[in-house]
Amino acid sequence: MTNFPADRATALARLADFAPHAGRDYAAGRNYDDQTHVSVLSPYLRHRIITEQEVLTAVLRHHTPSAAEKFIAEVCWRTYWKGWLERRPTLWAGYQAELRKTLDHVQTQSGLRSEWEAACLGQTGIACFDHWAQELVTTGYLHNHARMWFASIWIHTLQLPWTLGADFFMRHLLDGDAASNTLSWRWVGGIQTMGKSYLARADNIAKYTNGRFTPTGLAHHPYPLDTAPHPPVGPVPQSDWIDPAKSSVHLITDDDIAATQPDMPTATYYNAAGRSPLATAPMIGEFVDPALTGHGPALADVGAITAWAVDQGAQQLVMNYTPVGPTADGLSGLRAALDAQGITLAVHIRDHDRTGWPASKAGFFKFKAVIPDILRLVADCREPQLGLV
Repeated sequence: MTNFPADRATALARLADFAPHAGRDYAAGRNYDDQTHVSVLSPYLRHRIITEQEVLTAVLRHHTPSAAEKFIAEVCWRTYWKGWLERRPTLWAGYQAELRKTLDHVQTQSGLRSEWEAACLGQTGIACFDHWAQELVTTGYLHNHARMWFASIWIHTLQLPWTLGADFFMRHLLDGDAASNTLSWRWVGGIQTMGKSYLARADNIAKYTNGRFTPTGLAHHPYPLDTAPHPPVGPVPQSDWIDPAKSSVHLITDDDIAATQPDMPTATYYNAAGRSPLATAPMIGEFVDPALTGHGPALADVGAITAWAVDQGAQQLVMNYTPVGPTADGLSGLRAALDAQGITLAVHIRDHDRTGWPASKAGFFKFKAVIPDILRLVADCREPQLGLV
């Protein structure tokens, strides 16, 4: 079991405990590698057991936007990363292809395999790195600063392929997310913001671990990575029209578990194998499965979803949008399969995403201009909202 019970009541209780501290306390302590000053809500937000709008609403009950600026920005970073990848989805496909190729090299190159295994097992001899590897495998969670240090040591000091590190995170993080994880690893490696890498420094690690670790031998220069230019920016996804006159069923996925529709027959879908070509940690399923329980039958694939919709006599299947990543991969043929049965697929994009994603074209600095618009959504909706919002 993990330290993250997968139920909405726990998520809301943790949010209520944290919200009064999301201002000055968070800003002062957020970089320290402990769970004292951060929300630890990321697994719940990743699967939208609670939503960004609910989190921001709770925080703004206690703080002005300026007082909670640092925390609000962190919530919006998740939105920015998702929007950035939505508009360049080929980067996710490219990462998957490169990962498969690198895993083939792991099988054929004994030196690479032994170094990769040592890193994953926390047996490199770099005490802080080994601690974080074991913490991740044990708990399914790492502090954000530790993730940055870990990725930097993986890429620049150990000089291991970045895709293997990103995959290690995806196989173990409860909040493993295609956009945040892939693009953050690319950023550390200097291929997201071209030419700008992140190097872990011994003094920074010593300060923000309160002296627990003072590593030696860390890289002083970035390890150069090859990459292609960013693909062109694509269009912003749009919601479908939901026809209220049609007999409808509802599908909930692990990307948006809060998207309940009590007036419709409901089923669930979770692409458990989609995170990685390798086996994912059992604790991820132990987190996601209970959160989906009680929302109808768990359906394994597009064929099962289509057959269920037909059995229900549906004319329309309604669901919230699945961003680029494992769930969207698993549902890639759903629209065509439903259409072949005369059933319309109606996909809804939440207001939060519709507001943020159009601004996810360049860097986060430009994205920040849309944060007031995101906060206005909170002002317009002071009570937590479930369903298609």
